[in-house]
Amino acid sequence: MFARNSFRELAALALCVAAASASAADKTDVQVANEGGIRDKWMLAEGAKLAAPGYPAEFAADMRNVCMALGYKINPDGTTSDFQVLKQWNSATEDKEPQPGFWEAFARAGAAAVGQWKFAPRPEVTAPEAVFTVATLNFQATRDIQAADLRAHCQIPDLAAHLKTVKKKGLNDHAIDNDNRARENAMQKAAGTPRTR
Repeated sequence: MFARNSFRELAALALCVAAASASAADKTDVQVANEGGIRDKWMLAEGAKLAAPGYPAEFAADMRNVCMALGYKINPDGTTSDFQVLKQWNSATEDKEPQPGFWEAFARAGAAAVGQWKFAPRPEVTAPEAVFTVATLNFQATRDIQAADLRAHCQIPDLAAHLKTVKKKGLNDHAIDNDNRARENAMQKAAGTPRTR
């Protein structure tokens, strides 16, 4: 029960793209490392595995290939927290949410998987410090695209620069997409045409 509630709370944090990303970049006590850039100070904890996210069942019939750059913090005790969706893409509508709840479902799945990851400081690290990094997650529904090509849509080569851009932009793209979709649906309803999904 505790784990399920924790994942819900973490998934809610994952949807706060711009504000949360900016706050992670602002924290002077948290270093920022590119994907794979933690190897000099962290390793997988003994017996730990990198759990892969499951494809959300409610969208499985749509057969969209999806990727997500999920930011997360490795705490000094090796646990992960502060999950933040930094970038997302799907094979149908690219970075736009194809229907309400789509990005939230994938954020939940990503946070549930990364929330299971456990790290340990390298033996030479005597005082482990928190670090904010990113994982590029694939949710592959079809083999129409190679895993590396799917991943390329969401990879963030320079996390610190990306966080600064998001902070400067100061926008929550997820909320903007939902607002735009609601506006389009209202206009289409008024015009008597079918609404978008």
